[in-house]
Amino acid sequence: MHFLITAGPTREFIDDVRFLSNTSSGRMGCALARAAKDAGGRVTLVYGAIAGAPPECDRLVPVTSAEEMRNAVIEHAARADAIIMAAAVADYRPAERTPGKIKKSDGELVLRLARTPDILAELGRQKGDRILVGFALEAENARENALRKLRAKNLDLIVVNGPAAMGAERASVELLFAAGASQKLSNLSKAEIAARIIRAVETLKVNPQGSTDGPSRTADPGS
Repeated sequence: MHFLITAGPTREFIDDVRFLSNTSSGRMGCALARAAKDAGGRVTLVYGAIAGAPPECDRLVPVTSAEEMRNAVIEHAARADAIIMAAAVADYRPAERTPGKIKKSDGELVLRLARTPDILAELGRQKGDRILVGFALEAENARENALRKLRAKNLDLIVVNGPAAMGAERASVELLFAAGASQKLSNLSKAEIAARIIRAVETLKVNPQGSTDGPSRTADPGS
């Protein structure tokens, strides 16, 4: 299988030295790329400002902004069998980028923000027979919001996590499948979670109604 995977945060520049971003380290996306390679897949990794060097992949595509990530993902999507959007893409960017450096003044600085492209929704509209996986970082009503996103963006699988997962080495997530199954993965390393997700994608490619270990199974730490 050919996997297209995204990782890390985007940066949306206010001026030439300041930007809006988030605390994502890119660990999850990089772990997914390693797991896909370990499973014998070909991997294209589109990555933002990750912590450390990217893993070895068949193709590495560094990007900075949400717009650049969108362009790279759309360029490579047609050749992918599965797309896993693990990047923490900024939802907003400054409406204008000021050349140079904004000088400090006594008054307030007001930023006007504009929406960035919704890459996942665009991929969902042109999905074809590709497997499409999204992530939902939710602070409240996590399952409800993730299921809404799963349906609205035409995903096969969505990975639900919380703010504590940002930058962490271990996490608890829930996999929600479009066919209705679910699987909880509790307090596992991101490498272990990534391996489970890759197995789920491989299963879905063969059987779109399938899941990794059957419906509503909860994985305990170390299982």
